[in-house]
Amino acid sequence: MCFSDTRPTAGPRRLCFCSKSWVRWSAFLLLIPMLCSLWACQREPAPSYDDISAPSSYASAVAFLEEVAKKASVGTRDVSSAPSALPSALSGISAQSAVLIRADTGEVLFQQNQGTRLPMASTTKIMTALVAVDALPLDTPVCIAPEAVGVEGSSIYLTEGEILSLEELLYALLLESANDAATAIAIACGGSVEGFSQLMNQKATELGLTDTHFVNPHGLDDSQHYTTAYELALVAKAALENPLLRTVMSTPKATISHHGNEGVRLLINHNKLLRSYEGAIGVKTGFTKKSGRCLVSAAEREGLTLIAVTLQAPDDWRDHTAMLDYGFSLFERIDLCQPGEYEQPLWVVGGCQEYVMIKNTEGLSLPLYKGYRDISCVVELPLFTYAKVAKNQKMGALVYYATAPDGTKTKLGQVSLYASYDVERVVYKPNFGDWLSSLFSS
Repeated sequence: MCFSDTRPTAGPRRLCFCSKSWVRWSAFLLLIPMLCSLWACQREPAPSYDDISAPSSYASAVAFLEEVAKKASVGTRDVSSAPSALPSALSGISAQSAVLIRADTGEVLFQQNQGTRLPMASTTKIMTALVAVDALPLDTPVCIAPEAVGVEGSSIYLTEGEILSLEELLYALLLESANDAATAIAIACGGSVEGFSQLMNQKATELGLTDTHFVNPHGLDDSQHYTTAYELALVAKAALENPLLRTVMSTPKATISHHGNEGVRLLINHNKLLRSYEGAIGVKTGFTKKSGRCLVSAAEREGLTLIAVTLQAPDDWRDHTAMLDYGFSLFERIDLCQPGEYEQPLWVVGGCQEYVMIKNTEGLSLPLYKGYRDISCVVELPLFTYAKVAKNQKMGALVYYATAPDGTKTKLGQVSLYASYDVERVVYKPNFGDWLSSLFSS
């Protein structure tokens, strides 16, 4: 069958459709439904889920996303059914200046003239140790200089020319409160007592201290050597963050060398709270006639570490026991979630599966201030993600909040949400429709 194109051209054009072409096109049209069915059967089915079915159309996909979004909204969990009553206020502290803080956050739980500048006696040695571990390796051999022999006050009776490691001197410094060890450390790290004092003041500036000043490494009286209870607590906080110093300050007794192989020195920690108070982990005692009794202590229970400081405290041991007891009574440990407790699907675009299951692999337990209320959990999770998704890939988080006593919303902590398995990206393969389109386009 032929048709003539009568439009004026350079020559006649003819469009021909022979019988063989019609047969070929008819066969192709008959194959379309069968090929499409085969392509659909090759797609990997979505994993089953109890209460959400995989979407099979646009409408069901919209419903699926709405259900996921509903699950991802803010929820309130009644983690602590009834908040415990707060303890009565602390009173009867003998110290002229005192403070109690949380070691993790620095939050002040109790204070009494915490910002008053006062002498600190041998609690100075917390900063001495902190500067020393930053200045030299622990195994550094220190040759005792003549200036470090016969220093006034507490001593381990070092002799000129004797060699000890920096680590040994730190144990002598923090357990026996040895002034000769403090001077030996200062000369080894700073070249002189004056040079080391400059390093101590530089460290104070780094810690943000504005009411603290050092002129020596041991704490003997000087009008320009002072601190406050609060800033001394911050120094102790920094020291406890150093694993070695935390170990040294919590050690009841130790031995170090004495003139090489001539014997050993037995060092006894002067902090008797290590033997009398549950959970005590340090930190340092101090006393001179001018400064009076000074004490920095720390204790840890159920993941909560508290630091107490008293300056010019006639009854410091009782003060610290009362302050630490009060601090621990303000908190109770709660379990916000268990590992694997939260699980839900997350829509995956372009994947071989319609969604991936996500869950928390870790739990969250923490000490909570008893005055907090209305604990809530916010699920931070996108409505969908793109393939490829890897197993254990972080997809979101559970973030827990509570209302503080002053009415503000406070973040308590969070746990991450991870993909439970891999979801591969769908690799696009040309199908019959693509081939058919290429025929018409060519």
